[in-house]
Amino acid sequence: MGKGFCHRHQRPKDLSENTTPAAFPSPFAPSSILNPRMATIPPIAEDDKAHCEVLLFNRWTYDDVQVSDLSVEDYITATASKHPIYMPHTAGRYQARRFRKAQCPIVERLTNSLMMHGRNNGKKLMAVRIVKHAMEIIHLLTDANPIQIIVDAVINSGPREDATRIGSAGVVRRQAVDISPLRRVNQAIYLLTTGARESAFRNVKTIAECLADELINAAKGSSNSYAIKKKDEIERVAKANR
Repeated sequence: MGKGFCHRHQRPKDLSENTTPAAFPSPFAPSSILNPRMATIPPIAEDDKAHCEVLLFNRWTYDDVQVSDLSVEDYITATASKHPIYMPHTAGRYQARRFRKAQCPIVERLTNSLMMHGRNNGKKLMAVRIVKHAMEIIHLLTDANPIQIIVDAVINSGPREDATRIGSAGVVRRQAVDISPLRRVNQAIYLLTTGARESAFRNVKTIAECLADELINAAKGSSNSYAIKKKDEIERVAKANR
């Protein structure tokens, strides 16, 4: 091959020019050093933070919802600080343990109560659609946040006193007792959905319209509400058995 030489025998490059080892960034360094692309991303403006807010059905806000009754405040999950959700469908996440349903969003608990009787079991999407339409009707009639109307209806519909059976077989009497906050919420949701279901049966009005009327009347404390009438009846019987 003469004086030429193969590229395999070329002299390696002199590495003495840059003998300083590469500096590795600390894991505690700012994100712009760890990832240079982060330096070009502007911070989120205050106006854009509103677009990151969790809205029920992508429309109703949780920010202005207030629970006026302190006794059931811990059992009504409907504020911005307590698990806001886009859809009232958590796939049974709150039934894994006893009493965990107290942390379930109140709108989803109302939705689940609509799935009563055999022909309605498991039809969650149908129940979600009913609640969504009812909230639209509530907003049209009252011009208020439907979540607040639901919270007020649950607070007003829960009986505070009931009568229980005391004694063994043969000698049985009824005794007035106080109702726990969790049972108050449970009873209120049951009475609201039962009233809406019964008023919609064999009626030209849809179940969504009947549910909206029931919630609005219960939020006002009106005696036109099935839940309010049943609550007053339960408390009247309990008062007679004190």
